Order: sequence, then structure tokens, then C-alpha cells
Amino acid sequence: MSRQVEVVYIGLGSNLQNPHDQVRRALQELGQVPRTRVDRYSSLYRSAPLGPQDQPDYVNAVACLVTGLEPLPLLDALQAIEQAHGRVRERHWGARTLDLDILLYGDHVLDLPRLQVPHPQMHRRSFVLKPLLEIAPGLEVPGRGPVAALAQAADDLRTGALGD
Repeated sequence: MSRQVEVVYIGLGSNLQNPHDQVRRALQELGQVPRTRVDRYSSLYRSAPLGPQDQPDYVNAVACLVTGLEPLPLLDALQAIEQAHGRVRERHWGARTLDLDILLYGDHVLDLPRLQVPHPQMHRRSFVLKPLLEIAPGLEVPGRGPVAALAQAADDLRTGALGD
């Protein structure tokens, strides 16, 4: 893997403990990751939970980073931010204070025990694709196609931009 900088897209989501603030704080904290800067980020979006429906709606966004970190050190940094926000993994697709996912790492395709890139389900999730389309309309997802086409075909799980 290249030691040059890579353009990386991160999905952010929260549905506990003031989700708007959780996501906004995380966007700032992403800029504090070593050898990384936030290039741009989407508006905030509200979406229905994917898993169990006995939880609040989510607030989601996507950030574009430029990083000199390799994928696994970047993942470690993201998980440290999640932990600082009190992330507890109690159940699959359960409620969370903060979820940070590496959606794309340049044009690389990775299948590692701890990380799959592109994120394996991103092409089906409007709460990822709509904010991604907002900040990178011409982007192609390796092996899946243009974000614009994927966003149009994705299941709409009540995903909409939030008016701030």
C-alpha cells in the first residue's frame, strides 16, 4: 500500500446522547487525527435505524479526509474517537453514541479481518449514499459503480437532510 496521502470517506452516525452534537464533535476530532485533515463534510441527515426498531432515529454524515495513515492505524484512530464518545457495542445494529466507518480508502479494495473497504453494505444504504453524493457527486465506488446511480437505487429508509 502506498505511503502517500489517500482520500478517504468516513461515515458518521449517532442516535444517543444528543446525536447532533456527537456527530459535530466527531467531525472536529477527525481533524485531530495524526497526519490527517478534514477536506469537507456533508450536511447532517436523519435516518431510521437499520436494525432493531426500538431505538431512536440516527443522525448521519459523511466526511472526506486526506490522510497519510495506512488503513488499520486510521481504523484504530476512529475507534479511539468512538471510545472517547462512550461507544458500547451491546448488540448488532443497536443504538450507539457514535459510529465511525471507513467507507472508501482511495480506490483500494481491502478484505482484512478487521476492515473491509469499500464498506460492504454502503452501496445499499441511503443514509451513506445521500451525504456522500452531496460532497462527491462524481465518485465511483470500486466494484459497485457511480455514487449517483447507487444513491438512486438504494432503499430509502426515511433518510433526509436535517435543517440546521
